[in-house]
Amino acid sequence: MLSRTKEFLRQHNYRYEKSYIRPLMAPESVYVFKFGQDSLNNRVIIRYGHTWTGRQRINEIDLRLHKQKHPRVFQNEADMLDYLESHISRGQQDTDHTTDTEKV
Repeated sequence: MLSRTKEFLRQHNYRYEKSYIRPLMAPESVYVFKFGQDSLNNRVIIRYGHTWTGRQRINEIDLRLHKQKHPRVFQNEADMLDYLESHISRGQQDTDHTTDTEKV
């Protein structure tokens, strides 16, 4: 599950851990990915169920960066990866900009 996300994290040198949670009262199953470069302070929470044929169907993906209280909610993996790519590229531009001003 979420092989593209795992590949994305490996390409950008992020460590990750995954854990599985099966809630007692809800029919949905939950995977939690904790990831980060230095500490694992970012989370992707995947709520999924099963179709009548037994295939896994993702119901919701929550992305919490830097221990946010209100997550970003995505319906599929592609939308989440687009957001992460734009967020990482924006973060790299910010760090490049600060190093340029420090040199002057």
